[in-house]
Amino acid sequence: MPLSEHEQRMLEQIESALYAEDPKFASTVRGGRLRSATGRRRLQAAALFVLGLFLLVAGIAAPFKPGGFPIISLIGFIVMFAAGVLLLIGGPRMSGSASRGSDTHPSAGGASGAHRGKQRKPGGFSARMEDRFRKRFEEGS
Repeated sequence: MPLSEHEQRMLEQIESALYAEDPKFASTVRGGRLRSATGRRRLQAAALFVLGLFLLVAGIAAPFKPGGFPIISLIGFIVMFAAGVLLLIGGPRMSGSASRGSDTHPSAGGASGAHRGKQRKPGGFSARMEDRFRKRFEEGS
């Protein structure tokens, strides 16, 4: 759902304040470094998953099982689970925010105007909610 004009202006003000306050952080977020970290994280998660799978199978195939319980398989399962958690926690949010940050740089000169070109039908649910939000925000100011 596209942002209203007022929300776009507020977002642009926040971004310009961020660039003025901490240009190094802003350029890091705007650059591609965070996106490459997600690819690296996926590769690490895949390698951990393969290692865990190997340990799982090796624990079942191994003749030595202390107490009749395949402890190596349990360790393999834990490693596979950790790989899944690493993959889920890792990346898409960071890469999405990095790509959005590069699209809305204040010097882009109206890159955010693309959202304003979309017209909603008047009287739609989202238009009513937007009007209510705008009225409440103006009353609070």
